[in-house]
Amino acid sequence: MQGAPARPADRAVLPAKRGAVPMAGICTMLASGLSTQLGAAIGSLGFAALGPVGVVAVRQYVAAAVLLILGRPRLRSFTRRQWGPVLLLAAVFGVVNLSLYTAINRIGLGLAVTLEFLGPLTIALAGSRRRVDLGCAVLAVAGVVALMRPRPTADYLGMGLGLLAAAGWAAYILLSRSVGQRIPGAQGTAAAAGLSALVFLPIGAGVAVHHTPSAGALGAAFAAGILSSAVPFLADLFTLRRVPAAAFGLFMSVNPVLAAAVGALVLGQSLDAAAWLSIAAIIAANAISILTQPTHA
Repeated sequence: MQGAPARPADRAVLPAKRGAVPMAGICTMLASGLSTQLGAAIGSLGFAALGPVGVVAVRQYVAAAVLLILGRPRLRSFTRRQWGPVLLLAAVFGVVNLSLYTAINRIGLGLAVTLEFLGPLTIALAGSRRRVDLGCAVLAVAGVVALMRPRPTADYLGMGLGLLAAAGWAAYILLSRSVGQRIPGAQGTAAAAGLSALVFLPIGAGVAVHHTPSAGALGAAFAAGILSSAVPFLADLFTLRRVPAAAFGLFMSVNPVLAAAVGALVLGQSLDAAAWLSIAAIIAANAISILTQPTHA
């Protein structure tokens, strides 16, 4: 989400069984993760001139342009049953990106992405009756409690926005599954991205009127769209055909670490030891759950 929503719609096409992960797949996943977090970091450099809303608006335009070109949706052929989840997905695109980028502005890239990651982790653990998954859920909750512990400098609004982004990413996963089942290819995702961009047109215009954007701010927002939407989308299209589902899910769990590292190197944002322990707990919960899944899952 992190940037997340501009991603392939149906994760079910991933290879179901575990197996050796080719080096090309590893490199592509690493490039995708780094690109996503780097895009978010560069996008945040435009906050001073455009604000999170303006940066998200430009990112939505870029994501829509890329997805519409690649997905080429046949909108006139969509039925009412198909339009339902597409409209909901369009709303989720805007909510998750706006809440995430606003959270990044308030609490930093590493913590915002860590909280957002709770979305897919919750989906992965929900409904499971395995004791190990219950333990993973407890571990993840402990990590969240440690992150959100009361302290003088705690920004609870920023943390709440991070949790809203997590809820949005969870909704994105469920809606993407529905869209992928009802509409072939990436047509549904492309249509949703286009609709979301249309909603942000007047928002972006309003931001431009009240805050005259500099070339640097627009460049940062445009880079966020390319690095956090276009590049990960294309990388995932490549990865989906080569990497087992378990390996892909396991690698997704390193995104909070990548976000924290990029935040430190690019933005000078540092985390204390408690925050790093919380990130480690949430990542461990995801890794343990994936690694202990039955081999036929």
